[in-house]
Amino acid sequence: MGIFNVFNIAGSGMSAQSVRLNTVASNMANANNVSGDPAKIYRAKNPVFSAVMQGLGGRNQVTGVRVDRIQQSANEAVRRYEPDNPQADDKGYVYQADVNPVEEMANMISASRSYQNNVEVLNTAKQLMLSTLRLGE
Repeated sequence: MGIFNVFNIAGSGMSAQSVRLNTVASNMANANNVSGDPAKIYRAKNPVFSAVMQGLGGRNQVTGVRVDRIQQSANEAVRRYEPDNPQADDKGYVYQADVNPVEEMANMISASRSYQNNVEVLNTAKQLMLSTLRLGE
């Protein structure tokens, strides 16, 4: 694996974690939304990642990460009895997305740290390249 592959891998990791941060932000923004129809309620979203493999020298090596799809949660909406809510159905129930803010905050912290780690990998690789170039001076 060449040194330039490090930039591709870390860059694709940063891109993937950016998508993850955006989905967490979307989930958090819609966590308290309610609807009178469970079919219209917001569903939490989560990115699905996969490794990008490339054949080099007769064997496959990981050359990055990509977002395959954004998957919606299959969890049931939370049903609450609120007959005074203007969005309640004819039985007095409202439905709220099954978004757990604590889990979303943990996902946000994890994605943020993963992004920061990829930035550190890029900076370290850059410093190593610059140090190698200075050896010839």
